[in-house]
Amino acid sequence: MTSYLSYFKLKFKTGLQYRAAALAGISTQIFFGIVYISVYVAFYNSGSGSLPMPIDELVSYLWLNQAFFALIYMWYKDKDILNLIKKGNIAYELCRPQDIYSMWTSKILGERISNLTLRCFPVLLFASFLPNAFRLDLSISPERFLIFLVTLVLSAFLMVFLILLYHIICLFTLDEKGIVNIFMVVTDILSGLVIPIPFFPEFLQNISNILPFRYISDFPFRLYVGNISIQEGLIGIIIQIIWIVIILLLGRLLMKIALKKTVVQGG
Repeated sequence: MTSYLSYFKLKFKTGLQYRAAALAGISTQIFFGIVYISVYVAFYNSGSGSLPMPIDELVSYLWLNQAFFALIYMWYKDKDILNLIKKGNIAYELCRPQDIYSMWTSKILGERISNLTLRCFPVLLFASFLPNAFRLDLSISPERFLIFLVTLVLSAFLMVFLILLYHIICLFTLDEKGIVNIFMVVTDILSGLVIPIPFFPEFLQNISNILPFRYISDFPFRLYVGNISIQEGLIGIIIQIIWIVIILLLGRLLMKIALKKTVVQGG
């Protein structure tokens, strides 16, 4: 356990060194946050009939998407892991007296948390001081905030295990481009990163409710803004845990199969 924690710390500290990239990321998230909100505010002001979310909830939801973007986007590629797979250096990993799945989990989680640490709070701070129409609402009850934190922690693990899944698939394909592009399109849409789930047609909402992707961002953020009740939040936590267990077991099974068939090329 200590060795896996060391991998996490190493990746976390390494990620904190890229401050210029973090500043660029903060600027990007603020820019896109303002653009998205401007579009929705104009849409709401046009008087387009009944809408699925109040504008204040939607604005906060969009800011949370931007503030936590470094954690929730799914098309992340760990170049170190992919190089190990492509160049045959995974042989060195197999020689270590450690579980590769746990090792890779620690590395990916450490890097994503470090990116989140640098980018999240400046975006939240900026959004909380904007004019009313664009402001992030920070008023939330302690009970709801506590449940939100639980869902956010669970969504982080769900995100890591899903990312690990397509890294493991690369052990079979030896190339990540196809599977990453598929994940990018599917997860961006069905997680609510492009359009909030309540704006989907009913059949697409039903599909997204079955799949795990909405439990990474849409579910915790809608819980925070009050679009989902606390009771629904507690049920959602159980579903998050179920999906975490399913994807964890699936990932470990695929890893076991892949490592049995791994052929190390090179000289």
